[in-house]
Amino acid sequence: MPSPHTPVPVVNIANILTVLRIALVPVFLVALFVGDGHSTLWRIIATAIFVIAAVTDRIDGQLARKHGLVTDFGKLADPIADKALIGAALIGLSVLGDLSWWVTGIIAARELGITLLRFAVLRHGVIPAGRGGKLKTLVQTVAIGLYLFPLPGAFAPLSATLMGLAVALTVITGLDYVVQAVRLRAGARRPGRT
Repeated sequence: MPSPHTPVPVVNIANILTVLRIALVPVFLVALFVGDGHSTLWRIIATAIFVIAAVTDRIDGQLARKHGLVTDFGKLADPIADKALIGAALIGLSVLGDLSWWVTGIIAARELGITLLRFAVLRHGVIPAGRGGKLKTLVQTVAIGLYLFPLPGAFAPLSATLMGLAVALTVITGLDYVVQAVRLRAGARRPGRT
């Protein structure tokens, strides 16, 4: 682990995994859209790429914290990689007609809105990712995985239920971030605060 006075190199294993996740997004999309987008083999390949990319999200964060490899680049690139992967999967599934556009629209609007909100209140403080946000990401990832993988039709109710839960968590955690942002700004405006 680097000492507190030694700058953390930008090129480290955690950041390499984050860049790899971003690089996997177009590869995932190519695999998803091979042929008519419903080839069993290519859907399995697309699902595998999606799972590998999703797993690197967990690994890079753990490595960065455990080994003191947190960098400004990682703080910026990691959420971009997450949103690129989830967004690409949702849009791809909607283009193929496997997922309703309203689901993709709600999740995309929330992610974009919260990202803009975080930037808007950045000078007052950082809104950390909470347990609800992490649960939301996990449920979104599992639900997308079920939609991607060529499961028999009997699994459709399970996939739809999980995606419904993902949408609900997306909205609830989005509202929670708004409340946190309002509190952060209100606290910054109190007398004696700069």
